[in-house]
Amino acid sequence: MNASLAPPGLWADACAAAALLAVDPRGLQGVVVRARPGPVRECWLEYLDEAFGPSLPRRRVPAGVTDDRLLGGLDLPATLAAGRGVLQRGLLSEAHGGLLLLATAERASRSAIAQVCAALDTGEVILERDGLTDRHPARSTVIALDEGLDDDERVAPSLAERLAFLVDLDALSVRDLDALGPDSVTVEAAQRRLPSVTCASDHLELLCAMAVRLGIDSLRMPAFALRAARAAAALAGRAVVAEADLALAVRLVFGPRARVLEAAATEQPPPSPPESRPEESSGEEPNGDQQPLEDQVLEAIEAALPAGLLDALREGSLKARTQRAGGRGEGGQASRVRGRPAGVRAGRAERGARLDLVSTLRAAAPWQPLRRPAGVQRVYVQPEDCRITRFRQRSPTTSIFVVDASGSAALHRLAEAKGAVEMLLAECYVRRDQVALIAFRARGAELLLPPTRSLVRARRCLSALPGGGGTPLAAGLDAARELALSLARRGGRPLLVVLTDGKPNVARDGGAGRERAAADALASARALRAAGFDGLLVDTAPRPQAFSIELAAAMGVAALPLPTSGAAGLSRVVGAFAG
Repeated sequence: MNASLAPPGLWADACAAAALLAVDPRGLQGVVVRARPGPVRECWLEYLDEAFGPSLPRRRVPAGVTDDRLLGGLDLPATLAAGRGVLQRGLLSEAHGGLLLLATAERASRSAIAQVCAALDTGEVILERDGLTDRHPARSTVIALDEGLDDDERVAPSLAERLAFLVDLDALSVRDLDALGPDSVTVEAAQRRLPSVTCASDHLELLCAMAVRLGIDSLRMPAFALRAARAAAALAGRAVVAEADLALAVRLVFGPRARVLEAAATEQPPPSPPESRPEESSGEEPNGDQQPLEDQVLEAIEAALPAGLLDALREGSLKARTQRAGGRGEGGQASRVRGRPAGVRAGRAERGARLDLVSTLRAAAPWQPLRRPAGVQRVYVQPEDCRITRFRQRSPTTSIFVVDASGSAALHRLAEAKGAVEMLLAECYVRRDQVALIAFRARGAELLLPPTRSLVRARRCLSALPGGGGTPLAAGLDAARELALSLARRGGRPLLVVLTDGKPNVARDGGAGRERAAADALASARALRAAGFDGLLVDTAPRPQAFSIELAAAMGVAALPLPTSGAAGLSRVVGAFAG
């Protein structure tokens, strides 16, 4: 095995992923590369080209690519010249058997992501245009370049789930680049050796168990890890998958996707009495230095995780976030004249709409033999041929704080909420976001701070925020849902932040009773989940409450304990979710 695959490290792992992908491109399907343009990314891409060899086709998919260019469509010059419909191949079919490079994949449209995923699943492209049908093979290795600036801008989960590796190069500099992985000759030898590589029958069971321990719920990941282990064994010249191959595969496939890091088995058999061990050993060394294979694989993952992420995983506080298929822009508001282009539609060029001339000619081309007289070369365009450019604007985000203002500890919680709101307001001038505040206490909920960016107005409302009384949690969630729905109808993106100690005692109708109050709160939480709003629930109790976890699951959001750093910690957490 090449030495560059053995030592753990970001650059070594990145080169290892490229080498394994070159050995089994059809089985591993591709990689998501999180890196901004620069020498580190270019060096990795050059090594990837070297590992794959120069003979394979390579196609680059630009940002904002149209369906006609991606899938194929009507060849306008050939159609106009021939007087009949002529189809041309798209980038997906042109990259068959080679590399498909997705530039700025985090901003790709839903349509483009769906077409790439369909090609990965079926291995072909079916093109139907104006009564013509064409079918082309489209099985390529996808390299998705993620150039997002923050955690809110990432590649769509539907695409990332279909690619075996997630490589993060942002933390690397040129000084960190050392040896590369195997060259193309070694990779070709491993490709010939790969079909004969075998693995033990219990390896897949082990990989499934490790996926469960790490909180990975995708069935594709254990299969990817097994293929990566076989490719690693082929590179090492082995005919059977070894433990080192499994450890490498799990570190590369499972490590970046880990959501929970469970400790090793908490219950261990009682140790033998010290006085009896020398007699029972029968002259053999104790078995204490030999770890189970699961623990060795888990340690391989821990070695590849940053310290801060490792601590968060151990505490169980890192939850999977809902990723949008098209980044920020795809969830935006449709517009006629402003924003980024988002395709075309049939319509009339009137009232400020922008005509897409090329798409209009494509729509008119198949009808020319019927429309124009013999010997006339003019192109006849009818009103139904007109295609209008669609635009999409970024939706403004509004962070809605839903604060539990009840009980004797309310003053402490409200002080932290006030500090967090003021900190977020200062950031709103940069992100152009808004903040709203809903407090619930006694028998109902009240909108104290409508969506605003005004720091003066926010401070005035926050200073008069009262505390004490019962906990009408259902009323608070209902008020948040109404406000969020009104914002969504106006094209905004609401983000709910619920702060509560998870102890409701006032029902929706104002009556007392913890059981009724809990049932009403869960019903309100499920209504929020059905509406599809993003958010998180902050448990403000001294100790995490089981009901808070249940409530967060009903809402479909993450549950976090109150940050120990107070308002500043809460502001950082909410800012990370708001992007």
